[in-house]
Amino acid sequence: MPIVSTAEDIDEVGHVSNLVYLRWILDVAMGHTRACGWDFAEYRALGAVFVVRRHEVDYIAPVGLDQALVAATWVDTWRGASVIRRTDITRGEQVVARGATTWAFMSIASGRPTRIPEELRLLFGGAPAS
Repeated sequence: MPIVSTAEDIDEVGHVSNLVYLRWILDVAMGHTRACGWDFAEYRALGAVFVVRRHEVDYIAPVGLDQALVAATWVDTWRGASVIRRTDITRGEQVVARGATTWAFMSIASGRPTRIPEELRLLFGGAPAS
């Protein structure tokens, strides 16, 4: 996902705000799931959605105004009812931030974790469950 930092992204010390990195991490994750053909309507029909349980972000290099970046994401680790999705945000060849987000797969009806269906696991590039 291409990104260009804007004036609204810049904090008081002159670089991209920590909150903006989180927004970008969420935006690229949602863009990936939509590109795979799953938006909220498909999740609702399935009866469960992914929700964030934890974010970890490593800020490696500052980003200023009007800088061109690319956010890339992939699902790295699969568990029964959760995944860890990794995100790299780069400027050219340099990684400026790395994220790891734990997403729990939650039943819409009960609000409790539920097992991730095999079809989603395969769709997002996960190995079949053993």
